[in-house]
Amino acid sequence: MRKRRVVVLGATGSIGQSAAKVARDIPDRMEIVGLSGNRNLAKLEALAAEFPNAALCTTCPKTTIPPALEPRVRHRGEQGLIDLATLPDADLVLIAIVGTGGLKPALAAIEAGKDIAVASKEILVMAGQIVMEAARRKGVHVLPVDSEHNAIFQCLEGRDPAQVRRLILTASGGPFRKLPAAELHSVTREQALRHPTWNMGEKITIDSATLFNKGLEMIEARWLFGVEMGRVDVVVHPQSIIHSMVEFVDGSILAQLSHSDMCFPIQYAVTWPQRVPNSLRPLDFAQLSRLDFEAPRRQDFPALDLAREAGERGGTFPAVLNAANEVAVAAFLDSRIPFPRIWETVAQVIHSHPAVAEPSLDDILEADREARAAAEGCLSHT
Repeated sequence: MRKRRVVVLGATGSIGQSAAKVARDIPDRMEIVGLSGNRNLAKLEALAAEFPNAALCTTCPKTTIPPALEPRVRHRGEQGLIDLATLPDADLVLIAIVGTGGLKPALAAIEAGKDIAVASKEILVMAGQIVMEAARRKGVHVLPVDSEHNAIFQCLEGRDPAQVRRLILTASGGPFRKLPAAELHSVTREQALRHPTWNMGEKITIDSATLFNKGLEMIEARWLFGVEMGRVDVVVHPQSIIHSMVEFVDGSILAQLSHSDMCFPIQYAVTWPQRVPNSLRPLDFAQLSRLDFEAPRRQDFPALDLAREAGERGGTFPAVLNAANEVAVAAFLDSRIPFPRIWETVAQVIHSHPAVAEPSLDDILEADREARAAAEGCLSHT
């Protein structure tokens, strides 16, 4: 297997940092040829020094680029991301940009014949049908990097979706798994950011606390693996050791297990369809002792049902769900609204959205804009 030349969009975030670790761990199989960052230019500068041959892009025009970095930055803004995603010497683009900013670069990479590794779930939530159809047309692969979807990808190993009874996504349950519903209104930003098992960025950590993260993953799984929403399920697994499971029509279940470290799914996306040794910590079942499971509290955390509704209605509804959630999460992080107002806002926006059944990319982007404005309108009346 030859070395894969990888562009990392969102290199300064937690996924990007894990990708750099993988590149250090398996240098004979992975070479980073492109890096993008937003506001954290100190991290981008450090990565640029470590990977001196990588092309660089920054998407934060208001930030003064450090003098040592300036000569290396040849790509800027959204067009810079597209240019980086279509570098002639790249063969895999890892998209780890939070939010919707990775959608156009992902489509550009596909059109340029690049495989994409998707860590930004918004890409498939907003435009799953468009992305997967483009990948099929161009004959490229969409490789999942979310630990849950990567686990399902490993369990399926190319099997026919008709053999699948259920895809079972596991959820840690977040920091409020046992908190009484009556106390959710008073939880603080700091409490919501204390994830019990994963170290992630602020937005995805809040999504894990509301369970919107798992709801978005349900929609993403529907497109990645070609199944209906009715065959995507969620179970709470506090230890976060089983990353997801596949139940087949004969009743057999396959699961993928590992420690909670994003280096595992990133490496598999890079080396697929092969596996290679690494320095990551293996599981010790004697130390684990137990693996627990429980049903999610759907009534107290309505995000899962809202996501299922959006996924089943299809069209522009998933994009609206995602956009409204992003606005509400930002408001909670700014201490403008209480915690339950996140899902209340999303529900208001979804239930007032006029359906577009077969949307174009422009329709999706317009629905995204309208949903953000509608969410801000809801919040202004809070």
